[in-house]
Amino acid sequence: MSAFALAAQFITVIMLAAAMVPGYDFRAAAISDLGVFPETALLFNVSLVAVGVLNLAGGYFFYRVHGKRWLLTIFALAGVGAIGAGLFPLDTGGLHGLAALLAFVFFNVQAIGSGTRLSGIMRALALLAGGLGLVFVVLMALGDGGNTAAFGPIGHGGTERMIVYPVMLWLVAFGGYLLGENDHATVSTR
Repeated sequence: MSAFALAAQFITVIMLAAAMVPGYDFRAAAISDLGVFPETALLFNVSLVAVGVLNLAGGYFFYRVHGKRWLLTIFALAGVGAIGAGLFPLDTGGLHGLAALLAFVFFNVQAIGSGTRLSGIMRALALLAGGLGLVFVVLMALGDGGNTAAFGPIGHGGTERMIVYPVMLWLVAFGGYLLGENDHATVSTR
């Protein structure tokens, strides 16, 4: 349930907060800009901390099913990154950037890692979402490193959203999948 709740609330908060800020530019603005505008800072940053806490909880409960410590570590790194990005908003300096990068990378690695424990369409969706997110992490790094052409027509904001949205949508699906499983028979314990 925590995967579903964390992703559904975060996607909703991003959309709601962006609608609350006059002139917010999806193409140019970072998602974390929503954590510094007076209209949305508290809402966004609390939501981001909740993402991290729920991911830590979800990682623990998923670990109890699959028993793989390496995967629990990935969940923990993603959760700590989200918590850090919420506690240190964009205008606080370098700590936010490091925490956000940790979350960007490890939420997508988390999807891929979780896919190794799943089968069928959930495995395919996990690998697709995580792989797509990581491609856009690389494009973001290239763009932020000075090659703004790497952002393409979607700009910095669109590139960042392609890091976040696919994995969040996957988490909604994954959470729903886990809620629908009575016996976790399709989760591998290899």
